[in-house]
Amino acid sequence: MEAFIFDMDGVIVDSEPLHSRVKLETFAHFGLPFDERDFARYMGRTSRDIFSDVLRRTGRSDLTAEALADYKHAHYLEVIERDGIETIPGSLALIERLHAAGVPLALATSSWRRVVDTVLSALQLEDVFASVISGTELPASKPDPAIYEKSAEALGASPAACVVLEDTAAGVLAAKRAGMYCIGFRSPHSGAQDLSRADAIVDDFNAIDIGKL
Repeated sequence: MEAFIFDMDGVIVDSEPLHSRVKLETFAHFGLPFDERDFARYMGRTSRDIFSDVLRRTGRSDLTAEALADYKHAHYLEVIERDGIETIPGSLALIERLHAAGVPLALATSSWRRVVDTVLSALQLEDVFASVISGTELPASKPDPAIYEKSAEALGASPAACVVLEDTAAGVLAAKRAGMYCIGFRSPHSGAQDLSRADAIVDDFNAIDIGKL
């Protein structure tokens, strides 16, 4: 292992319930119908993806995915700045173990950059990750492998020697398409994700033995 790459939502922070709530409030604000049971298939993808699909399905040409995403992100920031955000049990301890062992760390997330910066600041993790990439800054989001390929490049690591921790089917597929070893994490609020493509699957971060990676 030359480097370890984390997803953020559902891996470091237990943010999926909050993301879902804020998206539903965004749909309601703009008068767009959405069945919350459909959230599971969008896990690991950007807000732009889900908003684009809903606008295509409803035929609303008066709105853009970017406008909806901007509203959602601003509302999300308001909520986490007011109420804070919960971490996934064991995630910060795993980050600390890897950092203490001198393993280069990267963050590769589909979340908006301002959200990422706010979360890292709140958790005092700004100086821990040598690379932080938001999927919103790339032409395509997960399951496209670009975010992981760019993370490896930023760390100066071979993709084959990178370990990725992911909680969604889209994220696992992105990691494997990038040629990386992927640990699938069954996160409590990420829905029934198909993690079968992962090289290993865990329910508890204590099950990850960094000495054997």
